[in-house]
Amino acid sequence: MSRDTHPGAQCPHCRSHLALVPVPANTDTGLALPTHSLLPVVPKEEWQPPPVSEVLAVYAGRVRDTATATAGAAKVRESLNRARSAAAQRRAAQKAARRPARTPARTPKSA
Repeated sequence: MSRDTHPGAQCPHCRSHLALVPVPANTDTGLALPTHSLLPVVPKEEWQPPPVSEVLAVYAGRVRDTATATAGAAKVRESLNRARSAAAQRRAAQKAARRPARTPARTPKSA
C-alpha cells in the first residue's frame, strides 16, 4: 500500500501514519473515561521502525571501554579527513576542467 493511499492521519513532524482509534464513552456514569486507559496497543506494522527502547536494550548491560572508544573515534576522524581531502581534490580538478585552456600568444610571421 502506498503512503499516499494509506487511510488515517499523519504526524506533522515525521509524517508517520497514525492509527485512529474510537474511544467509547462510559455508559454507567455518562462520563467519558480518560483516553490513555482505553487506547489499545496497536501491533507494529512492517513499515514502522522498532521502538527506541528495543534498540537501546541491546546495549543496556555493556561497559564502556575507553581504549576501544578512543581508537574508534580516531578511525572515524581519519576517515572524515580522507573524505574531506578527496572532496577538495575533486573540486579542484572540476574547477580546473571548467577553466578554458589558454592558447599560446601568436607570434607575427616574418616574410
